[in-house]
Amino acid sequence: MGILQELLRDIPIPKMARVKVHFDNHQIEDLGSELWAKLQQEHIRQTVKPGMQIAVAVGSRGLDRIVELTAVTVKALKEAGAEPFIVPSMGSHGGATAEGQREVLAHLGVTEESVGCEIRSSMEVVQLGELPNGLPVYLDRYAAAADGIIVINRVKPHTAFRGPVESGIMKMISIGLGKQKGAEACHQLGFKYMAENVPAMAKLIMQQKPVLFGVATVENAFDKVAVVEVLTPEEIIAKEADLQKKAKELLPKLFFDQLEVLVVDQIGKNISGDGMDPNITGRYPTPYAHGGPDVNKIVVLDLTPQTEGNANGVGTADFTTQRLVDKTDLEVTYANGLTSTVVAPTKIATTLPNDREAIQAAIKTCNVLDFNQAKLVRIKNTLVLGEIEVSEALFDYVREHPSMELCSEPYDFSFDEHDNLI
Repeated sequence: MGILQELLRDIPIPKMARVKVHFDNHQIEDLGSELWAKLQQEHIRQTVKPGMQIAVAVGSRGLDRIVELTAVTVKALKEAGAEPFIVPSMGSHGGATAEGQREVLAHLGVTEESVGCEIRSSMEVVQLGELPNGLPVYLDRYAAAADGIIVINRVKPHTAFRGPVESGIMKMISIGLGKQKGAEACHQLGFKYMAENVPAMAKLIMQQKPVLFGVATVENAFDKVAVVEVLTPEEIIAKEADLQKKAKELLPKLFFDQLEVLVVDQIGKNISGDGMDPNITGRYPTPYAHGGPDVNKIVVLDLTPQTEGNANGVGTADFTTQRLVDKTDLEVTYANGLTSTVVAPTKIATTLPNDREAIQAAIKTCNVLDFNQAKLVRIKNTLVLGEIEVSEALFDYVREHPSMELCSEPYDFSFDEHDNLI
């Protein structure tokens, strides 16, 4: 037995129970019809003229019903006599290559066949100017040459900064359409100034180029579209902050102020840009964002297949498993930090051979007198919070909470012959 196994051998893991968590699940049932009606509003229709070449910006985030949102928008543009085409708008994602970005869209189901128009993918940009602080402002070359630009994105809280506008239409314009160079420029001065730089860059682009409108969604706690809006540039500036507030109200959450241990089964770029959403875990990659529970120790056990080795976010945890490390593509992971300038999340957390020892290590170091009384929560990932597992020390709290209900008897975690959770 090794020294680590000796240290962890007698650390108990508390009994657990399954818990159902209730969130507002309102969603738009007939999204296509609602979006179509908003695209037919007179002030939106009059922005589109026959024969216009229109760049439709689509990003790398897994928006709910992204194919439908894009296809309906393309159809409306074609019916108005325009000639739309898709521009991948995802900063440096897809390995910062034109083909990689096309592949990212295909992974999301966005292909020329599924949305009904051509995809023009390039990493080339044109510089439109610079902000008063000296930051250059870039725009994808296809979008820059188009007669009009339309942006489709979800509005939601950012994971590394706070401001009236965070992730959404303006960030898509400034960083998504800026490709690798634009993303790098916007991150150059760090997240401390992102709340100023994102809208400033977007406004400069909207002043110089014909951004016609944005299609903005807000998703509920189950990642289903609850709100869809079609906004002109003036409305983007006036209303995106209100959509951001709505997104924060609907965001799923862990209804605990303080936890000793949080176990996260899987992290990945398809879950969050940060692997696991700091808005859920309460553990942020920068000091410029806040909110969520105070968690003493976080354990991440595995990567999602869809993240393809990108383990960004593992460094935000305290402990991980050899299984996760073996699946990590360090080059892809480190590229994330080099672009965002935030490298703590790309470090490798303290690595244990298996799930059991990783969880025991977190319990051993979580600063409680009685390990059996550790407040421990296990989640599949930060997108799936409708059913979680909690330890015995939290049972009474859950019973009294209006949004949670215990739905099993207490049990011990089940491990396989390799000491990984079943």
